[in-house]
Amino acid sequence: MAARLLREGGDPADAALAAAIARSLRDADLDAPDLRDERVGSAASIVSAMPAVREALLDYQRDFGRRPPGAVIDGRDIGTVVCPDATHKLFVTASAEARAERRYRELVARRVATPREAVLRELVERDARDTTRAVAPLAPAADAIVLDTTDMDAEAAFAAALKAIGEAPPERGASKGPPARHARPRARPRGARRCPRRESGRENALRIPSDR
Repeated sequence: MAARLLREGGDPADAALAAAIARSLRDADLDAPDLRDERVGSAASIVSAMPAVREALLDYQRDFGRRPPGAVIDGRDIGTVVCPDATHKLFVTASAEARAERRYRELVARRVATPREAVLRELVERDARDTTRAVAPLAPAADAIVLDTTDMDAEAAFAAALKAIGEAPPERGASKGPPARHARPRARPRGARRCPRRESGRENALRIPSDR
């Protein structure tokens, strides 16, 4: 919803507008090409601390996770607040330097000119904001598996995640079947029932095929 807010010319500090957009979120919004933009991530960190936004998004997020065939949902309090009963929880982390370098390379690949030091600075600022916010701060759930991917590439991290939840990595070239849906919620509040088959917890989410 942070992406929509910016697209519509809104200010991330405008709690009333942010909540209104959160209440009107649609599935199509999850496919927007600008979701990974740097400014969207920064805006998301701001609006996600707003109780009205979190409350507006909670039912949508949980309903999304319950729909067949299951979903991979990544976000900063998915395992602690949004989906506390998720079957599997991975708190995926890495050093700030490693995550900043990955993000920088992603931006370069998209031809977005951003200095390395700016990427690192913004990432550290967002971590500080998210870990110290009063409502649902960034933290691993007590029953989450912490996966530190600092020294892993994407394939190694994926294999480690599958091993952590007791599944064998698919053979190269083998069909993986229909993929689970994947969403990056931009804010998360409180609620009810069972959520996704797979769930992960920090910035760098892994796409794990659903078992149903």
